[in-house]
Amino acid sequence: MPSSPVSAPTLAGRLALRQPPAGSPLMRQRWGDLLFMHWPVPPALLAPFLPPRLALDLHDGHAWLAIVPFRMWDVRTRFTPPIPGANQFLELNVRTYVHLDGVPGVWFLSLDATNALAVWAARTIFHLPYLRARMALARPAPDQVRYTARRTHGGAPAAHFAATWRVGEVLPPADTAPGSLAFFLTERYCLYAAWGKRLYRGRIHHEAWPLRTAELLEYDSNLIEAHGLPTPAGAPVLYAGGPLAVELWWLQRV
Repeated sequence: MPSSPVSAPTLAGRLALRQPPAGSPLMRQRWGDLLFMHWPVPPALLAPFLPPRLALDLHDGHAWLAIVPFRMWDVRTRFTPPIPGANQFLELNVRTYVHLDGVPGVWFLSLDATNALAVWAARTIFHLPYLRARMALARPAPDQVRYTARRTHGGAPAAHFAATWRVGEVLPPADTAPGSLAFFLTERYCLYAAWGKRLYRGRIHHEAWPLRTAELLEYDSNLIEAHGLPTPAGAPVLYAGGPLAVELWWLQRV
């Protein structure tokens, strides 16, 4: 459903979220080898995927649907050092952008990951729709990333993803300035999750994304279609991102 103009996020509100929340983060990790793939879609297409109270966060009247593959490492909680075998893995998410009471964030349709412990913890602690998958990352050339994934989670719709992209030049400041499309799509400091009828907001903190241009050399996926959504029309908006240090806080019920 279209966002209400009364409660839609303001640019000042988006910028304010760049400041970390009070208290110590629950988790710290690093992200890199990341590709943002975004398509503009009609808001009515994604509205059925949202729980009550959440509204789609729109840019120029469009909702945005994204696939984001990346590598995660140095994963640790506030209470423990990195756990061997669980401190680095690949993740691949399908997501859109939402807001509640003017606070913008990310709503995940699915998140595939290689690490079974991470999948269990994220589903249990963060109430996020994580799914187990086999994934691989390679670098065919110094400026290229090759990423493949095939879902293995029991009971989940079958899905696969394969992409190779070339990482290009650093985006100029004007292209990533507050108010730009790149800012809207990538500078996200909250996630939303639901458990039954309960809705939660989780805060995230990191520096502004170091973004580069990207060129898609190969792409074959049914991740979006596995949700019952049509294949997006047109070429995606692409940004390569990372590396970046990320902190995550406990979920708060809203």
